[in-house]
Amino acid sequence: MSLSSGSAEIYSSNPERVGRDGFLDLRFEHRHGRTALGRCRFKLPLQALTPTELPDGTAYLMLLNPTGGLVGGDSLLTRIVQEADTRVCLTTPSATRIYRTRDKPAVQETRIQLGERASLEFLPDHVIPHRDSNLCQSLRVEMGRGSRAIFWDALAAGRVAHGERWNFREVDSRTEISLHGRTVFLNRTKIRPSDLDPKRLGFAEEFNYVATLVIVADQSKNWQETVTAMDAELKDMPQVYGGASALASGGCVVKLLARSASDLMRAQTKLWGCARQRVFGSLPVDLRKY
Repeated sequence: MSLSSGSAEIYSSNPERVGRDGFLDLRFEHRHGRTALGRCRFKLPLQALTPTELPDGTAYLMLLNPTGGLVGGDSLLTRIVQEADTRVCLTTPSATRIYRTRDKPAVQETRIQLGERASLEFLPDHVIPHRDSNLCQSLRVEMGRGSRAIFWDALAAGRVAHGERWNFREVDSRTEISLHGRTVFLNRTKIRPSDLDPKRLGFAEEFNYVATLVIVADQSKNWQETVTAMDAELKDMPQVYGGASALASGGCVVKLLARSASDLMRAQTKLWGCARQRVFGSLPVDLRKY
């Protein structure tokens, strides 16, 4: 795999402004049967670490915000392009914190384009909104023919150990995944605790984490078998509550609730490992983040 340390762009801003514009631009190429990072450009507070290679040849890369979180007025854009036949796994070193917001929300956008037969595992750690924080985030993915992908998205109720449970101002999150021009998954979540208590019956109740796993693959497949396998994994984890279902256009989605961060990460590891085996034909791996 070709390694790149990337390059940072010179940044200047009005010192009176609260918040910064961050940018990360990655392009992965297929070279001599391996996945290489062909381009890496960034503007702080976004950055990417040097990629490594997983045992199955997948390029493994951590997306980094060295400031530790987002503040109101931050506008972060991540753009990722995978050329044909590339295999990539992306994650973050830790949870993303959203700090108290006074005026404009923190904005986090991710745009991903997968070429033909490309494979992606997108596994960021959960988002932790602090008291009075406001976040607007979006993920838009365009997948080419023969491509396949696994996506993970998770949200904490807040800094639970500090007694901040559903005390943030608002979280507005949108995910849209299209497969060669046709939308196969569209999800919009908008939580404003002051308007509608998330602790109510039928929503989060006593749980502190909400998560979604989405699997999309452009291939003939019995998705009901995948749904059954995911449900079996959930039954083996009595500490979480959730269920799986097949997407109408081909794919699988898992929704779950967890009481603790350790329960959430354990669920992510088991469900992702199961999805990796069934859809990618690869063994589960332990992503070292230290």
